[in-house]
Amino acid sequence: MDDESGYFQLFVEDGNFYNRILLGTLLPEQLWVPLPHFFQTWLRNYIGGLLMYFIPGFFWSFYIYHWKNNVYVSSEAIPSSEAMLMQIQVSMKALPWYTLLPTIEEYITEGGWTRCFPRVHYVGWLHYVVYVALYLILVEFGIYWMHKLLHDIKPLYKHLHAPHHIYNNKHNILSPFAGLALHPLDGILQALPYSIALFIVPVHFSTHLVILFMEGIWTASSHDCINAKFWPIMGSGYHTVHHVTYRHNYGHFTIWMDWMFGTLVEPDDHNIRKINLSNN
Repeated sequence: MDDESGYFQLFVEDGNFYNRILLGTLLPEQLWVPLPHFFQTWLRNYIGGLLMYFIPGFFWSFYIYHWKNNVYVSSEAIPSSEAMLMQIQVSMKALPWYTLLPTIEEYITEGGWTRCFPRVHYVGWLHYVVYVALYLILVEFGIYWMHKLLHDIKPLYKHLHAPHHIYNNKHNILSPFAGLALHPLDGILQALPYSIALFIVPVHFSTHLVILFMEGIWTASSHDCINAKFWPIMGSGYHTVHHVTYRHNYGHFTIWMDWMFGTLVEPDDHNIRKINLSNN
């Protein structure tokens, strides 16, 4: 029993370490040290989420819209400041709820409810790599189907997912800040496969947190409307197709699930025009 409690205590120690690194660097101790561990963790996740949203978003917007103006995106296609501010406003309303999910994940992992492990040496590097691969496959599969169901089930689309598709590149308002501009429940549902995977596949919990928070960079780059293709990555070229047709390219990190289930469309102007005409 002592060995088991010591094993799970490693998750708590990791969480405390991350809290000290972020909160201790950015906030006076009297603001966060008296908080219960759960709320310290949520505050760390929330501030981390803010940083991972704004830093890549501002950097990437400045780079592609101003520094490299007319190189990646034509001047006519650059979203207005008003559009980007609207996306930021929607994202800021949802972010406190988004960051509640990894906080709950950490809480239940510390209690021993998931299959996570705290140190690589418990499984070895070979198993670590295999488990991460299986975890990412499950996440990709889960997000694909969650995203597709949010389109296919009309009430879910109308009340949850439709607001995100306001940011449609046909109106030149899709930007790196649109990635998290979702109804809070929509964002949580699309992130839920990450949580479910923790109960199925043994995964290094710190690796899970890193992947989860890399979403800030990923969502910024996948909504920038640059017509780039890096097979098999579901980059902005493929994802922009999704914001044009609404019925294709539901995948997350890769195009494999769309390829497997017949919803893949290449980011080619001819293909998109043909689909739009058939839909009309």
